Amino acid sequence: MEYEIKRDYYLEQLVKRKNNGLIKIITGIRRCGKSFLLRTLFKKHLLESGVDESHIIEMAFDLFDNIDYREPRKFYPWAKEQLKDDGKYYFLLDEVQLLGEFVSVLNGLADKKNCDVYVTGSNARFLSKDIATEFGGRGDEVHMYPLSFSEFMSVYDGNRYDGWNEYVTYGGIPLIVLAETEEQKMAMLDNLFKETYVRDIVKRNKIRSIGEMEMLLDVLSSAIGALTNPNKLQKTFKSVYKSKITATTITKYIEYLEDAFLIEEARRYDIKGKSYIGTPLKYYFMDMGLRNSRINFRQMEVTHLMENVIYNELKMRSFSVDVGNLTTVERGKDGKPVKKQLEVDFICNKGFKKYYIQSAYMLGTKEKLAQEIRPFLKINDSFKKVIITSDTPKPFYSEEGILMMNVYDFLLNADSLEL
Repeated sequence: MEYEIKRDYYLEQLVKRKNNGLIKIITGIRRCGKSFLLRTLFKKHLLESGVDESHIIEMAFDLFDNIDYREPRKFYPWAKEQLKDDGKYYFLLDEVQLLGEFVSVLNGLADKKNCDVYVTGSNARFLSKDIATEFGGRGDEVHMYPLSFSEFMSVYDGNRYDGWNEYVTYGGIPLIVLAETEEQKMAMLDNLFKETYVRDIVKRNKIRSIGEMEMLLDVLSSAIGALTNPNKLQKTFKSVYKSKITATTITKYIEYLEDAFLIEEARRYDIKGKSYIGTPLKYYFMDMGLRNSRINFRQMEVTHLMENVIYNELKMRSFSVDVGNLTTVERGKDGKPVKKQLEVDFICNKGFKKYYIQSAYMLGTKEKLAQEIRPFLKINDSFKKVIITSDTPKPFYSEEGILMMNVYDFLLNADSLEL
């Protein structure tokens, strides 16, 4: 397949930030398309908007040809030499975490009035956590994900139902999406995980017990959408693997996986108490293909896969996403009050907007519908409540004022929550 996958949302984010005086930092999991966005799509935009090619300065620090330029005392003088006149110069720097003293170097470039700096990086510890602090207030992050379902369907040759099955199985890493056969996709995913992600994490964090890290990945892959915490995981290690790993080590390993953008944590929020609950919490994978590859494409429970895809889509749409917890007191069969914990899959916030969302693969029966609606009826505010299913024919509002829609309409329409 010869395709150029459009990443219009992220391109627009870069275009909006053009010449704002800040260092534009594109972060995201390895192989999600950051380099392509910066050095193909954004470069094309610059050329089409009249920028002379001699004013676009590129450097890919992960290429062997450029290995000497990882030394700041070599790169910085070279960068300054490229400034031949007072015109605006655009620096497109790829995998900048490999450049020594990169914060000082980038701040030095950005300080020049005719320099506009754009960089990519694959490691959260270097680039996405506390960017403002790291760059003295001069960092401006654009976080990139693997292909959304909508982006995936733009190059998929088939209907959305077959596309969905492919997407939740093999994920949205562009390299995998463009592979021809299922065998290729599976082999490439397996190779990517072992040779890129795991090796990168082990090397970067100097991990000695690779086996424990791999076991943790297996456990987390099997538990997407389930509430857990390091203490609970430690008990699993002890009973299943007879391992003496500590909860502290598990916490550290989880941080490494988050730093590599392989997983994200969703914290629990007490809806009535309006506060966060410490633990347990949920972990979601940033790409379903990587998750499925990790467990050899077993445990393909579509309910959990759909929940994970919805979480990722909400994050791609720049929502902050929490798991909702609701404590209610109801009468038991004996008439005595019983405290019960109800869950709302996702609470999404962006500015003044807020949504409560339930992911329910199949509603099927009145009992199942009542179960999904029940937490919503206990929430005393007017924010929109949504149930996303696979079997709703088209969006509609229930008698209770709840928006019902199918997962395809939700994923393929960026404004679906506004219906």
